[in-house]
Amino acid sequence: MPNTEARIVPGSYLMPSFRLATVADAMHPGIVCCPPDVSLIEAARAMATNHVHCIAVMGISHDRPSERFVWGLISDLDLMRACIRLGPEDTAGALALEPIVSVGPTMSLNQAGELMLKHGVNHLVVIEPDTQRPVGILSTLDIIGVVAWGEA
Repeated sequence: MPNTEARIVPGSYLMPSFRLATVADAMHPGIVCCPPDVSLIEAARAMATNHVHCIAVMGISHDRPSERFVWGLISDLDLMRACIRLGPEDTAGALALEPIVSVGPTMSLNQAGELMLKHGVNHLVVIEPDTQRPVGILSTLDIIGVVAWGEA
């Protein structure tokens, strides 16, 4: 019988306490994205290849054609539900109709968590204030990591 005992692996000793942490302390830098016209199968491949639980659907800005913007996020649960109930023929853009909730990297982690609770979302897009470009994703698991491993 295989050993199923959980092992505790500590986080970084540089992690601040939850009370003092900001979004930048916990977020995953970078953003895995796809265009709105890709199939759900391609979106699933991007998610699985990068081992992430959400993917951003990006499109061209109508105001600034040279810039891309986030249309919405597709979570792993959204994608699984769509593939089972709708079929994988749909596109990422059709599934990512919900508006995103975004935050800046300097927002406190507590405020970001409250925002997630208020909007009922598991992921926030982190936007750089100067450029208004997405620079990362903050998930509920990222917040829990700071709670678990941040300095006491």
